[in-house]
Amino acid sequence: MNTVKTLRELRAAVTHARNAGKRIGFVPTMGNLHAGHATLVTRAAEQADFVVASIFVNPLQFGAGEDLDKYPRTLAADQEKLLVAGCNLLFAPTVDEMYPDGMTVQTRVSVPQLSEGLCGASRPGHFEGVATVVSKLFNMVQPDLAVFGQKDYQQLAVIRAMVRDLNMPIQIIGEPTVRAEDGLALSSRNGYLTEEQRAIAPVLYRSLRHIAAAIDNGDRDFAKLRAEQVQHIEAAGLRMDYLEVCQGQHLRPATAEDRDVVILVAAYLGATRLIDNLHLNLSA
Repeated sequence: MNTVKTLRELRAAVTHARNAGKRIGFVPTMGNLHAGHATLVTRAAEQADFVVASIFVNPLQFGAGEDLDKYPRTLAADQEKLLVAGCNLLFAPTVDEMYPDGMTVQTRVSVPQLSEGLCGASRPGHFEGVATVVSKLFNMVQPDLAVFGQKDYQQLAVIRAMVRDLNMPIQIIGEPTVRAEDGLALSSRNGYLTEEQRAIAPVLYRSLRHIAAAIDNGDRDFAKLRAEQVQHIEAAGLRMDYLEVCQGQHLRPATAEDRDVVILVAAYLGATRLIDNLHLNLSA
């Protein structure tokens, strides 16, 4: 696996692969990789002949007071994991390579509505930063397909909308969330948790499953289900950001008639913000 740091080297390597008739798969990451990232790369390798991954901690998607500076940079360990997972090329640019004229004058990509609620409400500007960097990376790599984790459900919805609305010729694949044995969604931020917090964290997934089971059994009183589980999560010692039942594509509040439903949660455990979701396809 080669590692390149400049657009010129990236383009040369991708052009070489494409000229050899290879289908290009792409997995953008911020590094500090775990088994969930590895499954994204493995999925890309199943669907494409040449897999590019990127590692870039994107300042545009971090708000004031967020963890940009302390976000772990673990390049050597990440390279090893990518190699084992089936990655052919790693693009690891600097901030200057990505934003040569600085971030203030950088053209932004914004996906309205989908970016505004849920994580977008508590992290203003976050999804504009995500859409902008992913759009840039798509133009740099020019992949045939890209793989994203469903754990970041709203992010995936934003990227799908951007690709559709801007007519980008890229297939977007959502890969199911990888979980620890106790149900906690794997996340680079789990490393911030103390041992005691780590033992508490799976309450989020238990609450999602509880709501999902009730909905599966015909309960459509989403407000009541939500209130019960907010109480449960807060009793475990977490501070709620949101818990919502939404329509699966547009992320508007779900109605009793909706068949494509997603339950999304975000909460703070100490200083660490955890997110998770559970997607349901309900039969009529």
